[in-house]
Amino acid sequence: MAERQVAIIGAELDLGSGRRGVDMGPSAIRYAELGERISELGLTAHDWGNVATSLRETVAMGDQRARFLAEIKETCEGVARRVATAVGEKYLPLVLGGDHSVALGTLGGMASSSGPGAAIWLDAHGDLNTPETTPSGNVHGMPLAAALGQISDGFQSEAWPLPSLDANRVSLIGVRSLDAGEKELVKRLGLAVSTMSEIDRRGLEEVVRDALARAEGAAFLHVSLDMDVIDPDVAPGVGTPVRGGLSYREAHLAMELIAESELLDSFEIVEVNPILDRENETARLAVELAASALGARTL
Repeated sequence: MAERQVAIIGAELDLGSGRRGVDMGPSAIRYAELGERISELGLTAHDWGNVATSLRETVAMGDQRARFLAEIKETCEGVARRVATAVGEKYLPLVLGGDHSVALGTLGGMASSSGPGAAIWLDAHGDLNTPETTPSGNVHGMPLAAALGQISDGFQSEAWPLPSLDANRVSLIGVRSLDAGEKELVKRLGLAVSTMSEIDRRGLEEVVRDALARAEGAAFLHVSLDMDVIDPDVAPGVGTPVRGGLSYREAHLAMELIAESELLDSFEIVEVNPILDRENETARLAVELAASALGARTL
């Protein structure tokens, strides 16, 4: 990992969420010295700036079941193209959200280069709703369902193949809030979902090692870190906080295990909301977790 170059790709996207503020996440993470921290690891960070994103006030909402989908897709297509370019140039793409709908683009760019791959999805939520099952119409609750090819209309694009993930190689970790339609989809696809209750019982190391074993041999491994997987006492500045999440040390351990595996091909950090944060505490934590995923160690 020490010889890899990292391409930082931002997406100031909040159209997929119901709460404003996550569009400032990429700036907050950069302000917390992401590039400098990556350089300290002996890696080279190339910041490719932000993909263009529509302002909520300037566009129509569209279908209430998938609000702002056209504009979200446009942004995600830009992300996908930059991710595919990064892969082609042998960089590790590090995508900064924005809300979790940016994963459509990250996964799309990876799959367009390599075919359907694996994902470790660290999130309080499943992001497995569809326009038919969503209780909110917020697209940030749908990207994993879309990437698994479970949404038939509206999410297709020339920028990515669907599915972009192999369901047998997907692991959700830290989940503690699932809607009824998401639970049904988990059962139907047989997805590997480790709730916080299971983590409490089995221990995080065993859960993450199982996820890494499931991903080994895949076309790629993408790690998607929604900062709300961490308990809001530790990470208060997130889009949709849910009590009872990972501790500070558990979050770092997960990233350290991923780094040790040397399987990581792409990484994203999403749902940092500076409006709800305390002195950029959550963005600083995001930077440190990214560093752990990229190989930072005490000794």
